[in-house]
Amino acid sequence: MQNDEMLARLVAQAEGDGADLVTLRAIIEEATDSGAKRVLDRLGLADPSAQDDIDDLRELLRAWRDAKASAWKAAITWAVRGVLALLLVSIAMRLGFGNLVA
Repeated sequence: MQNDEMLARLVAQAEGDGADLVTLRAIIEEATDSGAKRVLDRLGLADPSAQDDIDDLRELLRAWRDAKASAWKAAITWAVRGVLALLLVSIAMRLGFGNLVA
């Protein structure tokens, strides 16, 4: 835990010398690095294969979004075709083409 040791040293320096801007920035940087590593470890993303896992998840999410968009486009296309078919049938009935079928 090198980050934790560095953070403890910086905090001790800030207490002893008074906290100047450089020391405060260093404390913040070390604390955020330590926190980020802890979060990644808790999420199970601290191992070397984590990048591959995230890439796979992004690819899966992209495929899901593409499939969802395609499904909506197909549904809208079929709805428009249905409405146009009904319109065409109603025009044909009004013009008397219904008698030719019966």
